[in-house]
Amino acid sequence: MSLQGKTIFMSGGSRGIGLAIAIRAAQDGANVAIAAKTAEPHPKLPGTIYTAAEDIEKAGGKALPLVCDIRDDARVAECITETAEKFGGIDICVNNASAVSMTNTETTSMKRYDLMNQVNARGTFLLSKLCLSHLKKADNPHILNLAPPLDMSAKWFKNHTAYTMAKYGMSMCTLGMAEEFRSDGIAVNSLWPLTAIDTAAVRNVLGGDTVAKMSRTPEILSDAAHIILTKNAKEFTGQFVVDEILLREQGVTDFSKYAPGYDGPLAGDFFVPDEIFDSVPTNLFRMPGY
Repeated sequence: MSLQGKTIFMSGGSRGIGLAIAIRAAQDGANVAIAAKTAEPHPKLPGTIYTAAEDIEKAGGKALPLVCDIRDDARVAECITETAEKFGGIDICVNNASAVSMTNTETTSMKRYDLMNQVNARGTFLLSKLCLSHLKKADNPHILNLAPPLDMSAKWFKNHTAYTMAKYGMSMCTLGMAEEFRSDGIAVNSLWPLTAIDTAAVRNVLGGDTVAKMSRTPEILSDAAHIILTKNAKEFTGQFVVDEILLREQGVTDFSKYAPGYDGPLAGDFFVPDEIFDSVPTNLFRMPGY
């Protein structure tokens, strides 16, 4: 149940959920390549690929920061090759990068539509495709997509059709590739939070400080990701995992550490099917409009 010596190629990861997953893997002694655009500090967002690399090294892992726009096929290929050459292969691909715009059809620009689909759906397909030759050689290889369960309820589309299409594109990669790569012993799974997660996206796009207060920390997803990535790839694949459900299956009952100092109702995340949302004892509420 360890990722010691494993090599992870991750899109995004300079902050938030991706960084938390990288640090948890690094605590085992994993190697993590962070492929993202954030080489210079952002005036409103914390972290760069270089500060992420420092955090990974401090946690006990080895890091490779790579300036990479995952819309650039040639650059992605270069980064994957560089990662494999530095660490001797690639064991895990984490498709974490995502573009968000919670806008309706009328107000969604085609530039933003293209960005979301290029980063989310196309980026996931591209990274998985280009990592494949290395994953086929790995012991217990995994692809993990930060993507929601495929719940085709109209409520998940009506407010932001373009964004839902882009996120579900990632989920469809999980659905198809899990079966496609089954004979190669490569696991392909999705991971999604039950509640909102306190990240820059939540604070700046999805509700601000009010929702952030009613959110959990990214560490709940990093703990869930660690469980997934240490499972037998030949046995655990094609799963749409919701973080709290998985952790409860592992015997966790106290989730207070993921929302320190807060004991009120938590904001439920988007895209969580009703049957899952209603099945847990956690005090949750749906965001308005869902």
